[in-house]
Amino acid sequence: MFRIASYNIRKSIGLDYRRDPLRVLGVVNSLAADIVALQEVDRRFGTRKSSIPAALLKDETDYFALDVATRNGSIGWHGNAILLRRGTRVTRISRIDLPGLEPRGAVSADLALASGPLRVVGLHLGLRSKDRRTQSAALVEHLKTLPDMPAIVIGDFNEWSQQGRNLTALHSVLDMHVPGRSYPTQRPVAQLDRIAHSRDLRVENSAVHRCKSAERASDHLPIWADMARA
Repeated sequence: MFRIASYNIRKSIGLDYRRDPLRVLGVVNSLAADIVALQEVDRRFGTRKSSIPAALLKDETDYFALDVATRNGSIGWHGNAILLRRGTRVTRISRIDLPGLEPRGAVSADLALASGPLRVVGLHLGLRSKDRRTQSAALVEHLKTLPDMPAIVIGDFNEWSQQGRNLTALHSVLDMHVPGRSYPTQRPVAQLDRIAHSRDLRVENSAVHRCKSAERASDHLPIWADMARA
């Protein structure tokens, strides 16, 4: 069994409008996850460097960032980063372009875990329903080009419909799991943060993570799930 988590960190800007990457990393550590997908990692303006300095990640956590960045000072791609426990072996890395009005992308890592191979895709889908439909379809088509293995797609799906009407393509090949309402932080009403997994995996336990730091560190609460081979 392994634990996977997802967290939209809003460029490390909390509800008090302070950018505090150390606070965000404290929340990440409290998740006790083996794999953490982050969204909105990079700053919006200027060089758009990471809101979490690589040195701070190294000093304050037991994680390293998947090597997906294409710009100096970033730890992600299109704002998406995947953190892995040190010592985790990565066998393949992919950057996946997603169509839409605004630039979007997903990042994918094939991992060699003690329990067997696993593919993890971290994403942040678009705000428009039309874009989410086309992005879901594009992601499924990309996954078909990769070697078959157990897979998880995790992140901020930006989908307000509980039924996930705009995620039909993903539903056709993966089971969707929603740990709970995670947005906005102070009074969660939306299930934007979700986990889609192949049918050779199952969710043993899951939750929206609440603690004092998480309630201030971002406008999203993190989610996590303990996963096992079916």
